[in-house]
Amino acid sequence: MSRYIDSVWKKSRHLSFSVLENGNELKKRPYGPGPHGQDRKRKPSEYGQQLLEKQKLRALYGVNERQFRRLFIMAKKDPIVTGLAFFRILESRLDNLVYRMGFARTRAGARQLVNHGHILVNGKKVDIASALCKVGDVISLKETSPLKCVKESMDSKPASVGYVKVDAEKFQGTFTRLPERNELAQDIQESQIIEYYNRLL
Repeated sequence: MSRYIDSVWKKSRHLSFSVLENGNELKKRPYGPGPHGQDRKRKPSEYGQQLLEKQKLRALYGVNERQFRRLFIMAKKDPIVTGLAFFRILESRLDNLVYRMGFARTRAGARQLVNHGHILVNGKKVDIASALCKVGDVISLKETSPLKCVKESMDSKPASVGYVKVDAEKFQGTFTRLPERNELAQDIQESQIIEYYNRLL
């Protein structure tokens, strides 16, 4: 599976969107990378705007195009609003929940924890970062003495979200409910992503 190995900050500046969700990438230079980054003022076409929104959401969750399209097809089959269903599926990924629970500072770090076999779901080791969790699943660390990077992440007191409950002493958390749209990224226009894929599917 291909993965993005270039600078996340450069990616954020290209998209004019904080992939790390803290805004640090855009504080110093809030314009595109490269020598012509400040000159790109032309408004994108309708298709260009749709593509940009898709790339922003893909970069946020670190999902490749094949997975992203497959998850979108799953969301279209859901009886609720497609945009919300899509967000909920992305939020249900194991690597995302490990990140949301504060075990890692970034989704890439959470993905590495899962891939290296450090994460248990309901007491069983799961090493597939894209595994979709269900409401009620308990996610915990395999080690009785947690890794240094996990302790540092937890000690930094990451911002918590309302749909996970974390027991910091036991290094475990529970996926308590599905998120609502107002709890998720507000600067993503999911309607543009839906229009993009409706052209292709």
